[in-house]
Amino acid sequence: MPRVSVQVRSAGSAPADGINPVVAAVMGDWGIDLSKEFPKPLTDEVVRAADVVITMGCGDACPIYPGKRYLDWDLDDSAGKSADEVVPVRDEIDRRVRELLTELVPEG
Repeated sequence: MPRVSVQVRSAGSAPADGINPVVAAVMGDWGIDLSKEFPKPLTDEVVRAADVVITMGCGDACPIYPGKRYLDWDLDDSAGKSADEVVPVRDEIDRRVRELLTELVPEG
């Protein structure tokens, strides 16, 4: 079976100065190292290159292009939250991404 590649980019309409340390810690629980990562702006170029754009409450700040598929995931913002509050958000994002992948890259 041919191998399929999916590129994922994370960006924000108003990115913070640094990665939320609580988010970095809960991702570290899964072995994901965010120490070299930084918040990136959501640019027109990124949106134009995307097949699916997932927003999490950016409203009018997100660039909208006709013909692009947009999904708005209503999830709690991790800002100011404890690890116990961020873990369910991380887990829900993981669940939704896996579900979307089964749609975008069907088996067989």
